[in-house]
Amino acid sequence: MRLGFIGGGNMAAALIGGLLRQGFPAEAIRVAETLAERRAWLEAEFDVAVEESAADVLAADVIVLAVKPQQLSALLRGLPLLRAEQLVLSIAAGVRARDIARWLGKHRAVVRAMPNTPALVGAGITGLFALPEVSANQKVWADQVLAAVGAVVWVEDEAQIDAVTAISGSGPAYVFYFIEALEQAGIDLGLPADTARKLTLHTFYGAAALAIKDISPPAELRAKVTSKGGTTERGILTLEEGGVKTAIVRAAHAAAERAVEMGNLLGCD
Repeated sequence: MRLGFIGGGNMAAALIGGLLRQGFPAEAIRVAETLAERRAWLEAEFDVAVEESAADVLAADVIVLAVKPQQLSALLRGLPLLRAEQLVLSIAAGVRARDIARWLGKHRAVVRAMPNTPALVGAGITGLFALPEVSANQKVWADQVLAAVGAVVWVEDEAQIDAVTAISGSGPAYVFYFIEALEQAGIDLGLPADTARKLTLHTFYGAAALAIKDISPPAELRAKVTSKGGTTERGILTLEEGGVKTAIVRAAHAAAERAVEMGNLLGCD
């Protein structure tokens, strides 16, 4: 599999780095990046071929679209027709697969991916959707690329990518928001700032690791650490009284609605 990246930003760099760490050959990767300073950094960091023009990476088996969503329409309309066997893998947030296919002159071998920012440290998760024309082998290619930076899940309906965006795409911000609040609470309760931060971060890390390893539903895991009449129960009751769970669900719904709006806006031309 030969890879051609159009765009060499942070997420593209995370994917390239993850692939190389897994033994993917550097000589099978080419990157198109318009910024000279960024081209120099990519070459020095990964020892891969870096070009200025997108046309220079179009011989690849998999073409990864890693540019800003607002730039995608004009970029793709200016490319020559691709071969039917080439896979286009887009990590441009909000842009629908059918619009990418349309801008590429009805090239239908398109997979849309929604990675999240923990991919930058190899701990991400990506939602993937393929148009019907994508072959089983091309799905394996897409899976291999995104699995280099974390877990992957496939959805059957592209509309579900909006839900993926709301949960895992926006989700890190919700977690950071909760971390921010818990850290502040620790400081308010008299802990040194660095102690409050360390306690908070390791609590989140450990709780997530436990939830991944333990097959119990989250409600059961919560019950195991919530003794009747204890400190945790008092805290949980306060969260319930404040409608925190309801607010989190509403936030995810609002993010999903915005994802739909963005898809409509970006694909309107």
